[in-house]
Amino acid sequence: MVKTILVVDDDPTQRRLMRAVCEKAGYPVLQAADGETAMSLLQSQQGADVALIMLDLRMPGLGGMETLKRAKAFREDISIIVLTAQGGIDTVVEAMQLGAADFFVKPASPERVLVSIQNALNLTSLQGEVSRLKRKREGAMGFKDLVGDSTALRHVMRLGERAAASNIPILISGESGTGKEMVARAIQGSSERAGRPFITVNCGAIPENLVESILFGHEKGSFTGASAKHIGKFQEADGGTIFLDEVGELPADMQVKLLRVLQEGEVDAIGSKRPTKVDVRVISATNRDLGEEVKAGRFREDLFYRLNVFPVEIPSLRDRREDIPALIDHFIQRYNAEERRDVRGVRHEVLEVLNQFNWPGNVRQLENTIFRAVVLAENPYLSAEDFPILAEEFKAAGIEAGPPLLSDSEEDEDGESVAASRPASSNSHEGDSVEIFDREGHLRSLQEIEKDLIELAIATYDGRMSEVARRLGMGRSTLYRKLREHDLEIKRAG
Repeated sequence: MVKTILVVDDDPTQRRLMRAVCEKAGYPVLQAADGETAMSLLQSQQGADVALIMLDLRMPGLGGMETLKRAKAFREDISIIVLTAQGGIDTVVEAMQLGAADFFVKPASPERVLVSIQNALNLTSLQGEVSRLKRKREGAMGFKDLVGDSTALRHVMRLGERAAASNIPILISGESGTGKEMVARAIQGSSERAGRPFITVNCGAIPENLVESILFGHEKGSFTGASAKHIGKFQEADGGTIFLDEVGELPADMQVKLLRVLQEGEVDAIGSKRPTKVDVRVISATNRDLGEEVKAGRFREDLFYRLNVFPVEIPSLRDRREDIPALIDHFIQRYNAEERRDVRGVRHEVLEVLNQFNWPGNVRQLENTIFRAVVLAENPYLSAEDFPILAEEFKAAGIEAGPPLLSDSEEDEDGESVAASRPASSNSHEGDSVEIFDREGHLRSLQEIEKDLIELAIATYDGRMSEVARRLGMGRSTLYRKLREHDLEIKRAG
């Protein structure tokens, strides 16, 4: 999801200049001529997409400083860059104290504006990630930290919120990589145990001869090598929650000891003369069908019923595809901040392929794929060449992973500038550009602009429709449908 910028300035010329800079860099723009209009926009449905405000300080009516205060009170996470014609130090200090991310004196160069925008957005992403990690460390993550709004995910959230209201044992099932631990953390963070220990144990990763010691602890000298007393994971989790991941991997003898902990609320450390009482909320998880494991004799039936009091099933990513765009946007923001990159989104035709891919590794695989793409990216928008592991899928979709897009100032293989090599055409607009304003200074309709842009692209690339579709960021079938809608013909230079 591309971040929207709200430009607030009473000077229409300044608004137009700022909008042109932002749109050329790929950011959608909303505009407001005063503070009241800006706050109305911010509180509307459109305002949910606004990630940054460029705010003039001197405006009639609701002034810049008061607008800044109200905007930060309404949306603490929003970035605000203040614009001023007079760079008085007192004014700047006051704006920064009220939460402004940056400021510059008008007029400013497009380069200065873009650097400020990129820094502010990256800072916001980084602050969000730091806040999330802090909540994770403190055991205070909630369901708002789960990314997505699909029906399947909302169902999981509703179940989790009900489970959080009690100490009932929970069994979370789902394929590997679906986010079972995230759901477990959200349950604790929404319960009365929020802020208390959250101890995770991967039951499938512990050597069999160490399972008992790691889970339940041991006394000094209780076995060879026990040179000191060790408290187990259950005692570490006392007062909080223990998350037993891949509980189906537990050996049979440890299943018996776990059953006793659940029944009696106490643990027997190896070599201890008496049991230790523990107050622990148990959330377990598995990617196996434990019911089938019980039938096969590999998992104790009585333990299964103890763990499976409140089952929660996490859907696979292919069963909640509508969450994929939000997850992609979330991971792009995270890795932009961590890797100091400036990726703004994913090209339309690439997103279609990512949405249709089955993601056998679920959210974990998607995250790692986006991480690699952000690191590889040479352009603001991720394209097919940034996803080499999905080359076959792009090929099947008719999308060629061509060379990186060049700007007008860059050169092609023959050393000739791209702008100079474009063919002239009678269909070209003056200055080889598409006008977005009419003669009266009003925005032209999106349909008119789209028609002119497609017409210009066809002329620029001499009717080579694969190239036209690639440059416009749409599939060929979509391009041909647009041609019919706009009644356009394909004309090649003679």
